[in-house]
Amino acid sequence: MNRRRTYALVLSLLLLVIGGAGQAQAVGYRYWSFWDLTGGKWNYATQGPSTARPSDGDVQGFRFAVSADSQDASKPRGHADFASICAKTPARAGHKRVALVIDSGTTADAPGGETPPAPRTVCARVPADATTAEALATVAKPLRYDTNALLCAISGYPGKGCGDQVATSHTAPSATAKANADAKDNATSEPARHGPSLGLLAGIAAVAALGGAAVWQTRRRRP
Repeated sequence: MNRRRTYALVLSLLLLVIGGAGQAQAVGYRYWSFWDLTGGKWNYATQGPSTARPSDGDVQGFRFAVSADSQDASKPRGHADFASICAKTPARAGHKRVALVIDSGTTADAPGGETPPAPRTVCARVPADATTAEALATVAKPLRYDTNALLCAISGYPGKGCGDQVATSHTAPSATAKANADAKDNATSEPARHGPSLGLLAGIAAVAALGGAAVWQTRRRRP
């Protein structure tokens, strides 16, 4: 193997490492997550709003954001309790009251060209057997669903898209940016910027070591 071929091999391997690292991007989804307030804490709902049947006095929330899964999902912001949200909605026989928190998220998570409405709370009084989706429909129209019954928009937001896939390493904000955005309604955060990953650095080191060995072998074989 001559020196030119050795350098060509090293360069090819380095490009493969860099290319592979560029493809290893985290993937998230932009969607409305659904939450239950229990003991003063938000918990990711175990049912969808179309099947959940809350009881009188329950507090439920919706949050629009970019997240990879339920562990990463952003919770509804602000103080929430049934007594304050439904204080002006009297009880009625045969009906129940459900306090809803609707948080459209921040501009950092908004689709391009759209501005999220301010978070709000509302009390829905519905028949005793109503689902959460039916309660939401009484106070937050228009709702939009896809063909798989996935909730796509509340009160018309967002205007398009539904559970769109997002490359979080470029489009979605970093964990720090999301925390800062949550601290201030409708805050704007810059996309995350990261240096080389440990995997990329290790790959470059391995290629460099291989290249050095190949060059040494070439020199060793020279007469």
